[in-house]
Amino acid sequence: MTIVLPVVGLLVLILIGIPVGFSLLIAGGLGLLLNSGMDAMNGILQTTPHASAASFVLTTIPMFILLAEFTTSSGITTKAFKACHRWVGHLPGGLAIATVLASAGLAAISGSSTASAATMAKTAVPEMRKYKYKDSFSVGIVSVAGTLAIMIPPSIILIIYGILTEVPIAPLLIAGIVPGVLTALGFILSIYITAKRQPEMAPKAEPFTMKEKVQSLKGIWPMMILISLIVVAIYSGAVTPTEAGAVGAFFSFLIATLLFSTKFPQIKQALNQTMKTTCMIFVIIIGAMIFGYFLTATQVTQQLISFVGNLPVHPYVIMGIIVLIYLLLGTFMDQLAILFLTIPLTFPIAQSLGFDPIWFGIIVTKTAEIGLITPPLGMNVYIASSAAKVPVTEAFKGVWKLLIVEFIILILLFFFPLLSTWLPSQMNM
Repeated sequence: MTIVLPVVGLLVLILIGIPVGFSLLIAGGLGLLLNSGMDAMNGILQTTPHASAASFVLTTIPMFILLAEFTTSSGITTKAFKACHRWVGHLPGGLAIATVLASAGLAAISGSSTASAATMAKTAVPEMRKYKYKDSFSVGIVSVAGTLAIMIPPSIILIIYGILTEVPIAPLLIAGIVPGVLTALGFILSIYITAKRQPEMAPKAEPFTMKEKVQSLKGIWPMMILISLIVVAIYSGAVTPTEAGAVGAFFSFLIATLLFSTKFPQIKQALNQTMKTTCMIFVIIIGAMIFGYFLTATQVTQQLISFVGNLPVHPYVIMGIIVLIYLLLGTFMDQLAILFLTIPLTFPIAQSLGFDPIWFGIIVTKTAEIGLITPPLGMNVYIASSAAKVPVTEAFKGVWKLLIVEFIILILLFFFPLLSTWLPSQMNM
């Protein structure tokens, strides 16, 4: 009962709408009270909030969020989409392909899939409507393309995974490049095939001259420099991921104010939004740490590792079951909540079975990516449909073909770990 009651209480609190961070804190506190007594609970509640939040590594999170807010407020996203439109808009499904390319560029400076989906829904969907794209198709593309921000660095999910598991963050971020690019290419191929077979879904746009194409690049060169600066700085080891976030935020501020004339109200809004998002994440971190102390006190983690390790099946079978659990959880739970709830249990199991921690981080991140577009929750679909003013049922209709692509990429990453581990391994050369 001392184990079951807090876990059931946690699920009930989440289901009735209590914020995840507070649900974890309440359930963890109750578990500590039942298992360790009042004094132990009070001691942990007094020390954990400061000990969890007062970490230099955690400054990575607000810095990358602030970077994304500055670039969004400066209008770089719109310029990126227009540039992609001019270069590939004449292809079958060209505007949808442009949406994927622009979303990939936004992902490389954002780290937030929901922000990416909302921004592109407002930018790309109206343009696709002009060319008679089906709303279900266009909103589905925006929803799915937004998930690239989960994988392509700087990924907030990968950063938090690294913090929770103490896996170095720089190799984790670099590991997301190949899976992210592979996913984007998969989306583009699927769009092209769909547009060729069903041209009424995505009519061609008019071609632009080479002069117009080159001119469109003038608006996105600052973003390209910013992306290159962050990736090269991390890959070369010149700066840590934490420092890269600060450098990126600083240069994004300079770009927004000096090149795009971003005014004080937009800067204030970017700072406010960064504080709101950061506070939400930090509350979840504190709650998760307290719940983690409860799990440690009950020895649940150790017992589960011992049980799984003694199962008479191949390690890949066990890992396959873990992946299926992540996919199931992703259909009805918030991705950050899943990460904080499960990593204290699944990461030690993966380690005990001999799996690479970077590979496991990429697999978990891919399942989170899929969860963002899987019904009934599918947060990205709800956000994109709301921003584009399209019924959510229509939006889900446009997602399923690209969801198949996501599962294919997941299978490739699962059975070919080198896709995730090769690039970060080169950092040690």
